[in-house]
Amino acid sequence: MIDFSIFGIDPLQVLILLPAVGTVVVAAFFRQIWLARIGALAFSLLTLALAVVVFFTYQNNAESVNYGYLMFSEPQPWFEVLGSQASFGIDGISAAMILLTGILSPLSILVSWEVTDRAPMHLALLLLFEVGSMGVFATTDLMVFFLFYELSLVPMYFLINQWGSPGGRLYASTKFMIYSIGGTLGMLLATQLIGWASSLATPDMAAQVQGVLPGFEAGMNTYNMQALSVLWPQLSNSVGLTFLGTSIETVKALAFLGFFVAFAIKVPIWPFHTWLPDAHGEAPTAGSMLLAGVMLKLGAYGFIRLVVPLFPDVWISEVFLGMNFATMFAILSMLGIVLGALAAFGQNDIKRLVAYSSVNHMGFVGLGVAVMALLYGEAWQAAQTGGGGLTADALQTGIIATNGAVMQMFNHGLSAAGMFLLAGGLYHKTHTRDMTQYGGLWVRAPIFGGIFIFTSMASLGLPGLNGFIGEFLVVRGSWPIFTAITALSMVGLLFTGSYILKGIRAVLHGPFNLKWRDTHLELHYNEMWAIAPLMVLMLVTGILPNWILLTINGSVTALLNGIG
Repeated sequence: MIDFSIFGIDPLQVLILLPAVGTVVVAAFFRQIWLARIGALAFSLLTLALAVVVFFTYQNNAESVNYGYLMFSEPQPWFEVLGSQASFGIDGISAAMILLTGILSPLSILVSWEVTDRAPMHLALLLLFEVGSMGVFATTDLMVFFLFYELSLVPMYFLINQWGSPGGRLYASTKFMIYSIGGTLGMLLATQLIGWASSLATPDMAAQVQGVLPGFEAGMNTYNMQALSVLWPQLSNSVGLTFLGTSIETVKALAFLGFFVAFAIKVPIWPFHTWLPDAHGEAPTAGSMLLAGVMLKLGAYGFIRLVVPLFPDVWISEVFLGMNFATMFAILSMLGIVLGALAAFGQNDIKRLVAYSSVNHMGFVGLGVAVMALLYGEAWQAAQTGGGGLTADALQTGIIATNGAVMQMFNHGLSAAGMFLLAGGLYHKTHTRDMTQYGGLWVRAPIFGGIFIFTSMASLGLPGLNGFIGEFLVVRGSWPIFTAITALSMVGLLFTGSYILKGIRAVLHGPFNLKWRDTHLELHYNEMWAIAPLMVLMLVTGILPNWILLTINGSVTALLNGIG
């Protein structure tokens, strides 16, 4: 723990409080549109500034905590009956996601300056979404994690339902909420099961977590994620142990399924993805930017932070035709890569094309997580049986794949937000998403055309731009472990190029559609200000990725070394 506070308040709590205060102020007091815009942007920029400070504070102090959790204050009692605490801390993985959230929030607000219908409430909902997302990435308590995770769903539902495209927004928002609540219902039950079952810890187990949870004793409940990653796997391995009259192995399986489905929906992993194209297609531009840039990362972060460390034995358990859960997850991720690319190639709706591209790109995150899960599980099993643990090559492979997954999360957040910004801006100018109605727009919007190609190439994974880094690391780390699955994923990469080029050809090339001769197609000033930082980050991260990769790598290495 280091001594750093904002007026005596934990800076991680301030990251949550700033947009929370902004939500109330903008919604309740700023009735004039121009005042609401400036107020929302000011709160989001303050949050971004603090997110940058927090990121580099962690980077400068990471070695002092061995790239583990850095905390700025002691945990405070919150729900003592359950054993839940207001506990906040970050490592390199969560610091990167906090930075991403801080970057995208003010940019989405800038894009929303074109909204005039109930603009203060629209902007307040964007700030409320930032509250939920920051809380998910900053907390180290499982119950608090769940509450912030749920909170992030509410503003996104209303953004789609109230400000989405006429005609399809009600269907899309309802489908989004049904999928989300359906998944998080199981997650709530799993969270409760894990917290309550922690009381089964033996005195020896309790002694193992004194470093992260001082005062914890056998018979007490806890939702501390660091402590649970030590206690919960051992509980599941206790033969004959029961909880509420049910074997702990059954409880473990139910909890795993609850988390798995909730996070697979959010990533999304095929076949849990079908809500995504509708939500993206109908959401307002800012909603699509945050949905793709931040919300999908909540699911991937949940896998890395919770599902892998809490269930190492389940991932390597045989479930079907001699395959374990990690291998099945890799297959589902591969199907997301391939089928997502094929579906994107078949679209004429520009926003649905970008939406299916997210299924394609997030499939690489899933593939990297599958490698992490398999090797983490094998290392945990070896530790339980007194084996030698992972070989140096296997450990390096797991680190590379996991680094790739986290980098892909960050980089996809940048490129997908940029693509939705451009697609949404074009829709607002032409009032159509049908790419067959475009064509030849470069002659009337050359700046838009150049930026569209640049952002498309970043999404494609062109070497020198950010999209290449994460995908390369995932493929490099996955190849020795899931060779055939990784090879099949390359079909998805082939069609990634196909749908990207299809989009460029349909929008920019060919004869100019005279229907738009009197339409202003060039980017507006607010859109230019919003896309410019994304382009800078895409280029800098593509050429010099170590500014963030080294921080991620340190925490990933510490995580896998700790078990292996």
